[in-house]
Amino acid sequence: MQFESSQQPNKPKRTTQFLRVVAIAVSIITMNYVHAGKADVLNATIKHLGGDRYRIDTTVKHEDAGWDHYADRWDVLDTDGNVLDSRVLAHPHDNEQPFTRSLTLSIPAGMTTVIIRANDSVHGLGGVEFELAVPDNAK
Repeated sequence: MQFESSQQPNKPKRTTQFLRVVAIAVSIITMNYVHAGKADVLNATIKHLGGDRYRIDTTVKHEDAGWDHYADRWDVLDTDGNVLDSRVLAHPHDNEQPFTRSLTLSIPAGMTTVIIRANDSVHGLGGVEFELAVPDNAK
């Protein structure tokens, strides 16, 4: 069957409708992943335990969405970006936001500042970081 230009079937309209349906479906499926955003460090405290040992308590906020998207660790870094230690978070905290967890670690003598950053299972790093002054451990 031969069509003249004014009699062409309406294929572009069907394609546009199909693409809209696909886009909506993809949006619904991925909504939980994107909605939670990045993990932010809200606060941190440090206590000198003696020698080069310290305890850091860190408060993290993340809109955990179950096992598929949750804050999965936080790191302690020196000012050059080297990771000194990490606290792995073994499960989502959907109903506990924000939450605080502790880490005991060694910090080299003479280090005056550390950076705390959080990671989430979908976005990785990139949320708000926290700078923390290290008490003098030379004593």
